[in-house]
Amino acid sequence: MRRYPLLAISGLIFLADLISKKYVETILPINGSIEYTSFFSLVHVRNYGGAFSLLSDFKYSFIIFTIFPLSVIAILVFMFMKTDQKSSKNFPILLILGGASGNLFDRITKGFVVDFLDFHYKDLHWPAFNVADISITTGVLLWIIIELKSNIRSING
Repeated sequence: MRRYPLLAISGLIFLADLISKKYVETILPINGSIEYTSFFSLVHVRNYGGAFSLLSDFKYSFIIFTIFPLSVIAILVFMFMKTDQKSSKNFPILLILGGASGNLFDRITKGFVVDFLDFHYKDLHWPAFNVADISITTGVLLWIIIELKSNIRSING
């Protein structure tokens, strides 16, 4: 029963993502940009594909990038419910869950995901991303570290 308050972590990530995207949509036109430093700009771009706009021109990208995240969210909720509440895996699961929910909400309500963080060096740009993407990436990296540590411990006995 005490695990349910932990879901607030995912909810906060979802809200931060939603609010930040709405803010960008309010202050910048589509494809607009505000350069803050020589390496960072706030942009307003629409991502019709997956991570880094992967497959954005693919005919079935909306279906793929809606069904896949729904499946991931269902699996993560199941894992969260079955994982010991003191497990170190809970936090990464909740990070991924919050981020996936944020991007899925965009895709279902708008047909695309709003990306706005643009890091670059001169004309070389990393693909724009958002708060949900940061949360997903951080969650996946933490989960990998936890698994690697666990495997090293089991190998070393």
